[in-house]
Amino acid sequence: MQTFAPIALFVYNRPQHTARTLKFLKENELASESRLFVFSDGPKSAADEDSVAQVRELLRNISGFKSIEIIARPANMGLANSVIAGVTRLVKDYRQVIVLEDDLITSPYTLTYFNEALNKYREEDKVMHIGAYMYNLKAPDLPETFFYRAATSWGWATWDRAWQHFEPNIDILISGFDKNQKNAFSIEHNMNFWKQMLDFKNGKNNSWAIRWYASIFLRGGLTLNPSHSMVNNIGHDGSGVHSGINEIYNVIINPKPISTFPDEIKEDPKAYAAIKHFLSTRKGSLWQRLKRYVIQRLKS
Repeated sequence: MQTFAPIALFVYNRPQHTARTLKFLKENELASESRLFVFSDGPKSAADEDSVAQVRELLRNISGFKSIEIIARPANMGLANSVIAGVTRLVKDYRQVIVLEDDLITSPYTLTYFNEALNKYREEDKVMHIGAYMYNLKAPDLPETFFYRAATSWGWATWDRAWQHFEPNIDILISGFDKNQKNAFSIEHNMNFWKQMLDFKNGKNNSWAIRWYASIFLRGGLTLNPSHSMVNNIGHDGSGVHSGINEIYNVIINPKPISTFPDEIKEDPKAYAAIKHFLSTRKGSLWQRLKRYVIQRLKS
């Protein structure tokens, strides 16, 4: 009898987003066979108490999963500490985990994709992370799934054998990079991954995700990704702690199940080139960037 990976869902103070995330998650074909663990962070201040309470009231009515456990934190841990603690707990108990946050809409086949990939690459040490999100790539000849160096954080899965290499200490991570590695890590300076590392060191962000990617990168690990995204982030309305108000990363979810996975464990050069092109052109022309800035200012 197959044992499906537990789902770790991290929620905070957005009841409407959480409700939509749960609605679509429940519609997954493997939902009824999956254990759901919801980690509800405590309020940062009195201003958050009501919205956190609304989320927790909503959580009382969850159904449609094999089992449900709500972990309601009495105090605010912050997303990074909450994710690290929750993932660490579940991989210890179940040796694998699927990780979602409260602003992700899934396909009916997202859990299937995760579980099939977890099973296929369970013994492949070089494969350290399974991502469900992918940019809107303009490359129709890509395979259904491919290997790539960077780890996406909008819906992902991993195993205990990989998570044991997560290094939370930013100084240790930074010391492992030379000039060439910094270039490769940042997709030839087309994405601000290295800046995110430095910002964490300087207290400007509290990202678990950049440290996880760096941990994977420094071990020569790879991530599995779909060429057509299996999730979409609905948190780009300014409501999230780390969200921005733009449509650059908005995607249409793949409505079909994934049927093929790569057998060769190496980064796909066509996929890398497509991602690099997307990252280098994603902000558009000067006029498009100015228009987006004005819209963001009007909404703020």
